[in-house]
Amino acid sequence: MSAYKLLLRPLLFGLDPEVSHDRVLQLIPLLAPLIKLFGRREACLNVKLAGLDLPSPVGLAAGFDKDLRCFEHLDSLGFGAVEVGTITPQPQTGNPKKRIERLAKDNAVVNRMGFPNIGLSDAILRLKAAKGRTGQVGVNIGANKQSANRIQDYIEGYRAVANLCGYVTVNVSSPNTPGLRALESGDGLRLLVDALDQEIEVFGTPVFLKVSPDLSDSEIEQTCGILLDSRIAAVIVGNTTTQRPSFLKAKYKNIGEGGLSGEPLKEISLAALIRFSNALKGRIPLISVGGIANAEDVLDRIEAGASFVQLYTGLIYEGPLLVHRINRSLVRLLRKRGYANIQNAIGAATSSVVIKCAPPQSPTMAPKPAFSA
Repeated sequence: MSAYKLLLRPLLFGLDPEVSHDRVLQLIPLLAPLIKLFGRREACLNVKLAGLDLPSPVGLAAGFDKDLRCFEHLDSLGFGAVEVGTITPQPQTGNPKKRIERLAKDNAVVNRMGFPNIGLSDAILRLKAAKGRTGQVGVNIGANKQSANRIQDYIEGYRAVANLCGYVTVNVSSPNTPGLRALESGDGLRLLVDALDQEIEVFGTPVFLKVSPDLSDSEIEQTCGILLDSRIAAVIVGNTTTQRPSFLKAKYKNIGEGGLSGEPLKEISLAALIRFSNALKGRIPLISVGGIANAEDVLDRIEAGASFVQLYTGLIYEGPLLVHRINRSLVRLLRKRGYANIQNAIGAATSSVVIKCAPPQSPTMAPKPAFSA
């Protein structure tokens, strides 16, 4: 058992999840130089994505450093890219507390945060202060809960940060902001993408669209059809899920409402990735998120069509050395599976990958909770 699991995790898990997370954000700048010593960059893990050169196929998903408190230190943990946010135009407090539940027996988390963040003005100041002192950074942008024009919120966010980061993620898939997922497909997505295309033409900074793993096959086809006629540079599949798999050890009444992440999301996320991969056929790069906790998970997603992966909940359960361990193991696993480098593995198994989990709304899943705020 690792020192993290033996000593530090029990202390952190004894605190309220948000308090615990705050303590971790305070520790990262102090521990980062030490953590960095445990890793090294391997050329075979280099990834090219949307014009970006990334030293590892593993990135940090949005949500860990919502307010850009320590992002300039996070590449020391071994990440190929670090995504901050979600940032909305105006600061907001998010949903009422308590809004995070640990499902320790399931290596999972349920959150109903609702985009609490410092807002664009302060985020810009922190990005400028750290410019040139960190690795590849992406900014995840969202819309304010009370916004009268959410598409304009995304445009405002993109304009504000485009020149201060490597890429911008447009988050239309959080289950914790009412009505936000209406922008994932159909007319809402088309209007959003048309507006973004004009801005991308001006600024040039690549835009990634973050979608839900809960989309149906018909919604995925519709979404992909719109994206193929756009300037969107990559699709992040996906976000947390509102599904409640029947195999969860936690009792449903104890889980609470909101988005589920971690190990129970693994099969759901893989299935969603495969569906998007089948629909896009390599024409737009894919980034896979959800239930990733080891090198096998990473390479499985790469072989299934992802060019890059992101994780977050895995850090909570496995600790700050997780990504360095994954990177080291990936080098060995690539050799074992016969790949010269990670790029050669992208999509290698798309013709033979078996979807092992049921699609959204399967009878094996508990009903979605009604919560949307």
